[in-house]
Amino acid sequence: MIRRLDHVCLRVADVAEATERWRLQFGLTERAPGVLACDDEPCAVELIAGEPGFDHVAYELSCSLGEAAAHLAARGVTHEVTDHIELADREDNAIHLLPYRHRASRLVAHARPAGLQPVGHPRKLGHVNFLTARMHEQKDFYVDVLGMRLTDWLGDAGVWLHVGSDHHVMALVKPSPPAHSHFHHLAFDVVDIGQMRAALDHLGRHGRWLGWGPARHGVGGNIASYVRIVEEECFVELYCDMEQLAADHEPRTWPDDRYSSNTWGPLPPRSYFRFDDAAIASERESLEMQGVTLS
Repeated sequence: MIRRLDHVCLRVADVAEATERWRLQFGLTERAPGVLACDDEPCAVELIAGEPGFDHVAYELSCSLGEAAAHLAARGVTHEVTDHIELADREDNAIHLLPYRHRASRLVAHARPAGLQPVGHPRKLGHVNFLTARMHEQKDFYVDVLGMRLTDWLGDAGVWLHVGSDHHVMALVKPSPPAHSHFHHLAFDVVDIGQMRAALDHLGRHGRWLGWGPARHGVGGNIASYVRIVEEECFVELYCDMEQLAADHEPRTWPDDRYSSNTWGPLPPRSYFRFDDAAIASERESLEMQGVTLS
């Protein structure tokens, strides 16, 4: 049913300001005010006016709108159909399902004619991550209703789901202590750790900092750096080297330990799962590294 992740929509205080900020800091291409792309795709990040924060995540369908609507109706899922389908998951996170779109070109990116993308742009929007208080209900929804496939468990603290060969298009994490449902991050795929380094240098000059990373995940295998976005209450992950799944992949259960989360070293600080002022201040000044514990 789901073919790929299409875009993430965030509410922002000022669309013009936020569009320029995301474009400049992350190397995105502006298609229209509030519509930003990584490469040749129509949209990766949509910015709309409103109370800052998460609005919805959109997926492109592998079937028609009618087939998708019938599938949802058969499972008793409330939805609305216009030129796309709107629904919500078990924690009321909004989801848009978009019609399948034929690609203008099937050539690999480096062989297509040049567009407006700046040098060093991300290759794609790769995945999203939510904090959850209802792990198993949410997993069942995304598998049974939207057709995602189970990739891996991290004990009972996290689950990773895929739709193609990438290890995951979505992850659900239950932090300890348990947190309420919250959009955690959207993730941009970069070529390698060299491009990540250049991007992080650039973001540092813009006053951005890492909530965690660079880390090498056991689950997923990707090298990841998590950039705090104070304005829209989320993180942006820059990642490379994600595990590619075999066609006969069978879900695994990883131990919930440091190595599964980061084969290179530390677990994330407490602030990584929080978006309140105290957590932001702790990260900004690296207080935890100075022995000041975040309550």
